[in-house]
Amino acid sequence: MLYVVAWPLLGEADDTALRRLRAQYHPTEADLIGPHFTLVFGAPDDAEARLSDALAGLSRRPFWFMIERIVRVDHYLFAEPADGAAELSELYDALNPVPGPEPFEPHLTIGLFRAPLEAEQVARIVERQHLPMRGRIEELALLRRSGDRLETLATVRLAA
Repeated sequence: MLYVVAWPLLGEADDTALRRLRAQYHPTEADLIGPHFTLVFGAPDDAEARLSDALAGLSRRPFWFMIERIVRVDHYLFAEPADGAAELSELYDALNPVPGPEPFEPHLTIGLFRAPLEAEQVARIVERQHLPMRGRIEELALLRRSGDRLETLATVRLAA
C-alpha cells in the first residue's frame, strides 16, 4: 500500500511531546512512523507512477500550521490544525483526484484507545499540557508500507 505524508517540523518540546504521546498511546504505529499528516491513505501499488508525478508537479510553498485542539473520534485521538488545515486540504485534493468515502480532516494521530472514555480523558490532559503546538510543513514523502516495514519512495520539498 502507498501513502503520501506531510512531515511536520516542530519545535523540540512539541516534537518530543508528540513522539512520547504516540509511543504511549499508539505504540505499533509510533515504532513505524513519527508524527505526520497523511494525505493519501493506502493507495494500491500500481498508483506509484501517478502519485510520483503528482508530487513532482506540485507548486506549493511551505506553510505554517497550529494545533489548538485534540479531537476524539471513536477510539482514536487526533490533533487537528486550525491554521494550515486549508493548505493540507488543498494538498489532499491535488493528490486524490477522486474523493475518498469520508471527508478529509487534516490531523496527526495521537493514539488508539480501548475505550472512548479513556481517549476523552487523555484529550483533556493533552490539551492542558501541550497546546497550542506550532509547526511548518516543508516536505512531503511517498511511502510504501509492507507489513511492518515502511519504505520512502520519493520526497518533495515544497518551494516558492
